[in-house]
Amino acid sequence: MSEQETDTEQGFAEAEDPFAVFEAWLLEATTTENNDPTAMAVATVDPDGLPNVRMVLLKGVDGPQHPGRGFVFYTNLESAKGQELAVSGKAALLFHWKSLRRQVRVRGLVTRVGAEEADHYFATRPRLSRIGAWASDQSRPLESRLAFEKKIAQYTAKFGIGEIPRPPHWSGFRVTPLEIELWHDRPFRLHDRVVFRRADVSLPWSKARLYP
Repeated sequence: MSEQETDTEQGFAEAEDPFAVFEAWLLEATTTENNDPTAMAVATVDPDGLPNVRMVLLKGVDGPQHPGRGFVFYTNLESAKGQELAVSGKAALLFHWKSLRRQVRVRGLVTRVGAEEADHYFATRPRLSRIGAWASDQSRPLESRLAFEKKIAQYTAKFGIGEIPRPPHWSGFRVTPLEIELWHDRPFRLHDRVVFRRADVSLPWSKARLYP
């Protein structure tokens, strides 16, 4: 058994908080993933009950002192995922770090982040990304690429060199988990798979190993 496998085994066996394992894995992924280690799939359900899934970037993991500790990402509230999250209040996330042969599955409840938190993050985005948040009617039909570029030019001229405020239709969501599953690839499909569950976000975690 390699040193990496030993550490993983001990983490599964001893961890009482799945966030601690996740944060350690994410930190390791920042040095091993060729692309973006914060990339995650977000799954929702539309009003007809049909699943939707897309890739976004994780923008924050709350510390243990946060009352609604969870995983934070940002989007256009009028997009398909924004509307689906607002209606259902539930989502699933998936992280897959191919270089580490690990994945993390999350299922939980969704709430909007506060205005101050969203404003703070929006101000850290590159200027063109902030302009794009104003110009993009995300998920809605676009007649041509030129039409989009014209809207970008219009907002670029509107804001000039001044501050760009956060659009009212753009904010963040926090997924507070009821379930976190940690998975580590092992030879011959004899993988390690551990799930943490709780019936309510105020309750402690229960932990169980699962057959891979």
